[in-house]
Amino acid sequence: MFGIIVTVLAVILLGYFVLKNYYPPIILLLIGLFLLLVAGIMGTDPVTAKQSTHFFGFDLAEAFTRTVQGRLPGLGLNIMAIAGFAFYMDRIGASKSLVRFCVRPLKAIHSPYLLLALTYVVGQFIALFFNSAVGLGLLLMASIYPLLIALGVSRVSAAAVIASTCCLDLGPSSSNSMRAADLCNIDVVSYFVQGQGPIALCTVATVAVGHFFVQKWFDKREKHADDGKADSENFNAEEALKGAGPSYYAILPMLPLFLLVIFSPMVYAKVKLSLVTAIVVSLIISLFIDILTRRDFKLCCKDTQAIFEGMGKVFTSTVSLIVCAEFFALGLSKVGGITTMIQAAASMQNAGLIVMLFVMLLIMIVASVVTGSGNAAFFAFSPLLPEAAASVGIPTLALVVPVQLSAGIARTMSPIAGVIIAVAGISGCTPIQLVRRTIPVMILAMIVSVATSLIFLEA
Repeated sequence: MFGIIVTVLAVILLGYFVLKNYYPPIILLLIGLFLLLVAGIMGTDPVTAKQSTHFFGFDLAEAFTRTVQGRLPGLGLNIMAIAGFAFYMDRIGASKSLVRFCVRPLKAIHSPYLLLALTYVVGQFIALFFNSAVGLGLLLMASIYPLLIALGVSRVSAAAVIASTCCLDLGPSSSNSMRAADLCNIDVVSYFVQGQGPIALCTVATVAVGHFFVQKWFDKREKHADDGKADSENFNAEEALKGAGPSYYAILPMLPLFLLVIFSPMVYAKVKLSLVTAIVVSLIISLFIDILTRRDFKLCCKDTQAIFEGMGKVFTSTVSLIVCAEFFALGLSKVGGITTMIQAAASMQNAGLIVMLFVMLLIMIVASVVTGSGNAAFFAFSPLLPEAAASVGIPTLALVVPVQLSAGIARTMSPIAGVIIAVAGISGCTPIQLVRRTIPVMILAMIVSVATSLIFLEA
């Protein structure tokens, strides 16, 4: 019982400090140290006897050292490689070229709410190759938002759909997907195709249809469907996409995914290709194409600096967050509160699976909404999922997929999420106005993702 009290206290402290805008990684690290200290007082060592320094104070630091050593060579390097590639794609204009290519066909649609639904589908597709929800939201606000409001969709409806285009954290380039695949002991492509794939197809269709009816209902109810027409004059799509590369550059951001799928156990198993190697190959191909296109060897070489800038930036944000969140999770596991709750759910026989799924989803949803970050929530609590799945006798994949997807879905319901704030600022709406429009659709998405996970993945 004492372990549960300490666990709840730790989660409350984490939520409080994050809401007060404290730097999340250091808060996770400090609370993790506090939990390990409490565990030590309760008689549980921070590290194994083989890893011990034979001094408790040093063992606390050794536990963090082991966490760093376990993450940087694998997951940390993968995430930094993806970030470096994404930054390079942005620097040479390939990301904007992809957005321009995907958005162009939408301009032929003249049914406002059908266009609204398809905007979400196209945006979610682009998100497979785009490393930033905020960045994609801003590009879509500049490129497709004026068309939406010119057709009679309200500013709030258009902004709400654009803000939700990354609600499903999908694909090998997603840091949450990499972490989830690691928990399931499978490669990230297999996790994407076999785990996320069938769930995502059903959920994407649900969100698109949900936006069609929910936004139409809100616009009719609030009777301001045309209040954004004048705003279209303030947006210049060509200006926003200035710096986009030639049309064929649109294929460059997709190269890593194509390579990983082709040279995977599902297609061609004789050649083994890791994520980092696929990124390196894609970078080399992109560099040669860029050199042949611009014919300025010095400038093209200089632009590759973006690769290392991206790797450094994501280390200070995402990778540091992963390491500290895992250290926090280690502290949670050592005090025993989570284990006690997992065992209690497992003892409920037939109801154990539902209770376990509900508990893990509730933790993830609350953490994502409170922090405004799907990454912070998932990294902090995901280490608990394999034990939770094993306790009720289901495949880890069946629990990890719905919980991982719920983190991104819940983030879209948070008024303090970066993408919500950014899109709200440009559209002239408040974050609360946006989440009023996204919450009903995201609830539908949550229900469908959980239900389809139980159908497709439990066996």
